[in-house]
Amino acid sequence: MNLTQKLLAFTLVGAEWVLWLLIALSLFSVAVMIERGLYYFSLRADFGSLADDLRRQLLGGKFKEARKRLVDERGVEAEVARAGLEEAERGADAVESAMLGAKARVRLRLERNLAFLGTLGANAPFIGLFGTVLGIIKAFKDLAGNQSGGIAVVMSGISEALVATAVGLLVAIPAVVGFNFYNRRVRTLSAQVETVAQTILAALRAEAIEEAKEAKEAKAAGRVEPGSDKKTPDKKADKKTPDGEEAR
Repeated sequence: MNLTQKLLAFTLVGAEWVLWLLIALSLFSVAVMIERGLYYFSLRADFGSLADDLRRQLLGGKFKEARKRLVDERGVEAEVARAGLEEAERGADAVESAMLGAKARVRLRLERNLAFLGTLGANAPFIGLFGTVLGIIKAFKDLAGNQSGGIAVVMSGISEALVATAVGLLVAIPAVVGFNFYNRRVRTLSAQVETVAQTILAALRAEAIEEAKEAKEAKAAGRVEPGSDKKTPDKKADKKTPDGEEAR
């Protein structure tokens, strides 16, 4: 038996196993969409209020109040902000590094399993088409073995084979819709996280600039001009009377 005959024997199995594969992939994609929807729903937060409060407190130098404001927040914006404010005493560079690490961790969680939805949406139609091709091969093989059935045998087999293509499209469309919807949600959350991070960095850098300005002014005010503290000698007081001469 050569390779062609072996492959033909495999194709004659038909498209039913492809349909079961598509059904399994569809169930998994639905599970992913439900899980992602619940996760994103749990991240709801009043972003506008949080950003305004942090900006006002940080510009006022109230870092302790800003940390308290983030304690009960559950959004990813608050998570990144907490990571940054924990390093506030070490300066803006340390805060920026801490928030970069936090943003990377958050991004990984936000994008989890989205690649599966995108891959399934792009490839499910081809899986269905593969099943259709297998079904058509089987239909022609059946016609060869039952020529008395005529064209009806081929049409019946082809119609059954086309079901695989229809199922492939049925699996792909919800996956693509879910991927696009959740991908947009990820971009929105990432933009909000970046806004909060930049707010914190701007406040810290503004405070550092203000402190440097105050220190410079204090140094300038305490500076003494050279020679300004030296006393001018009183020549009259230091002038000595010649020896032996008394005032008359």
